[in-house]
Amino acid sequence: MKRSGRLSVALHLLLHMAEQPDDPIVSERLAAWADTNPVVIRRTFAGLREAGIVASTKGHGGGWRLARAPSDISLGDIQQALNERLLTHALIEDTPGCLVERAVNAALDEAMREAERLLHDRLSRLSLADLAKDVAVLWAADPRPKGEHPHEP
Repeated sequence: MKRSGRLSVALHLLLHMAEQPDDPIVSERLAAWADTNPVVIRRTFAGLREAGIVASTKGHGGGWRLARAPSDISLGDIQQALNERLLTHALIEDTPGCLVERAVNAALDEAMREAERLLHDRLSRLSLADLAKDVAVLWAADPRPKGEHPHEP
């Protein structure tokens, strides 16, 4: 099983945005935080914008910002807006006529669908605000002096 990289990156950036709710953040800054290209940010955030999670403003003083309060945005909302499968597995399709192979694939598919439903349900109960609280706890315990933390706003 592999974690979704796009979901992790989006959550990372959305949490930074939640720290600065009134300040639009340009794609270039978000991209620097995620160590990627601004085009990747714009493509990823397009789905989040369509879902009403983020909003964007063009021009001078523009950028991305959260469209709703962090407490009103669930991790499940974000996962769904990104259209990300959270779990993946490879099916064996070496001999399509093999009944054993078909039975194995069917059982694995059913189990993965059930696991994805459970994971999505759990993510739907967690909000960005919940994650922000976890970040605050980690921030308070971080021994580095203020100004030495990567991605500090």
